[in-house]
Amino acid sequence: MRESENARDYLEALGRSGEAPFDIAEAALLLASLDHPGLPLEPFRAHLDELAGAVRTEQALMRSIDEAARALANIFCGHFGYDGDRVTYNDERNADLISVIERRRGMPVALGILYMHAARAAQLPASGLDAPGHFLVLLARGSAERTIDVFNGGAMLDSECAASPPRMGAPGDPHLAQPVSDADVLLRLQNNLKLRALQRHDQVRGLEIAKRMVLIGPRRPELWLDLARLNEAQGVLRDARKAYESCLTLAAPGQSVHNEAALALSGLKRRIN
Repeated sequence: MRESENARDYLEALGRSGEAPFDIAEAALLLASLDHPGLPLEPFRAHLDELAGAVRTEQALMRSIDEAARALANIFCGHFGYDGDRVTYNDERNADLISVIERRRGMPVALGILYMHAARAAQLPASGLDAPGHFLVLLARGSAERTIDVFNGGAMLDSECAASPPRMGAPGDPHLAQPVSDADVLLRLQNNLKLRALQRHDQVRGLEIAKRMVLIGPRRPELWLDLARLNEAQGVLRDARKAYESCLTLAAPGQSVHNEAALALSGLKRRIN
């Protein structure tokens, strides 16, 4: 079986498992591998192990949540040289975990996946936070929690020692951040790729990413609606019809996504017939 088939099988199994936490770095790595056919993944898995090992080594010295957050920042930014890509932010490579590891630069959600992976390996619960115009990581130690801005040097946004936390309502404001599942994090990563493809009018690439997103979130009707529209735009009408029907099966009647799918499917049937 080819590596791409292994990756798709793995992602499909994740989608069936629901919203529980999973090995998010491995999943993101396999997603990236679909755009790097034939590239051995062992060096990248070794680097993930190296990140995790570095955090575990420091774990004994972490006497508080603030020390844990600072240790993560020092490991990622100081030792390994990771940082947000402010120069070429919209570069697709910033949402491709293989490229992020190679370049040590990425967008917030990709860097967040690496932080979450390393923290969890050291028994520090970490999860994604959807903030206005930004992505943050929530780090926990015992009953204490800290919000980390992984794009900006791992800065703590809700600590007494935070230099200048974002103002209320500003991008990255931790007060307005909402916790998200691991599946949400992966979908956000892929959505960045899809949006950039569509912005440059690459419908083929956009459709490919939409197919991956449905593997990750097969119970989400909005993903099927998006897939249906992209298939229809490409003239793949039978696949579009199936995707609209999947959306209707998942969405409750009366929901906007159900209404949109029903209307679109009706128009598509007239085209097919």
